[in-house]
Amino acid sequence: MTISLFRSLPGALAAAALALPAAAANWDMPTPYGDSVFHTQNIQQFAEDVAAATDGGLEITVHSAGSLYAHPEIKDSVRRGLAPIGEVLMSRLANEDPIFAVDSIPFLASSYDEGRALWEASRPLVEEKLAAQGLTLLFAVPWPGQSIYTQDPIDSTEDLEGASFRAYNAATERLAQLMGAVPTQIETGDIPTAFATGRVAAMITSPSTGVSSQAWDFTSHYTDTQAWLPKNMVIVNTGMFESLPEAQQEAILSAAGEAETRGWDMSAKETAEKMATLEENGMTISDPSETLSGQLAEIGETMTQEWLEEAGDEGQQVIEAYQSSM
Repeated sequence: MTISLFRSLPGALAAAALALPAAAANWDMPTPYGDSVFHTQNIQQFAEDVAAATDGGLEITVHSAGSLYAHPEIKDSVRRGLAPIGEVLMSRLANEDPIFAVDSIPFLASSYDEGRALWEASRPLVEEKLAAQGLTLLFAVPWPGQSIYTQDPIDSTEDLEGASFRAYNAATERLAQLMGAVPTQIETGDIPTAFATGRVAAMITSPSTGVSSQAWDFTSHYTDTQAWLPKNMVIVNTGMFESLPEAQQEAILSAAGEAETRGWDMSAKETAEKMATLEENGMTISDPSETLSGQLAEIGETMTQEWLEEAGDEGQQVIEAYQSSM
């Protein structure tokens, strides 16, 4: 009788375990930007949507402003499973593959409509590149477009010739050169001082950065070029994602779809609000002249061709798909 009791014990314990509710999972999510940034706010809503859809079965704790991992470390932390999920600027991965830089080619996609079309054309290849590293793309949201800040109005690139132009990466340095300006490396936090001391006379950046740096203190004209709309991606470790119950996987994918749609709307709203703030503080907002538009389009073609030399056939595939959709 004792032997029979012990033999039945494992089965009884297993049945009892099955009868208990599954333990809730808690995922840590590093993000690079602070809580006031719309990207972070969108991700917080995404996390809340996942928790609600899974009845608390999966909780995502957002660690903003690089508090868990610094921006350069986030992608690798997710790949290695140190964090199940994270956010990263797509073009930060350009040193791994030029495909990740496609959304940062100046004047290739210069509006939200063009940015969406470029994303649709490039997304399958971006997903493929991430999948090869054990990563799954959940969603991507753009920053507001990059536009030109100057003290005087500009009607053509000749107005920028010889001017010190703020650069913050290889692409903006090359852009300055093609416009005839002199690229000068300046970090975001140093923008006001650089203008005040005459180290730079012009820059290209988003309306968000223009407001945060109070650009009206040192420039007076904003030329609305929307040169490119760089995107942030939310990625998840594929193995950890696939280890979740199917219902939780579906909840994440559904919330991700909503977050992408919501995030694009938030970005467009951010653009309008920050441009209005610039104008309220005395800056003149204008569209680029016909001459300037033509010159910038030529620069975009040059930089696209230079990118294609790096990206090869895969890049050509993306550009052709994008152009055929426009």
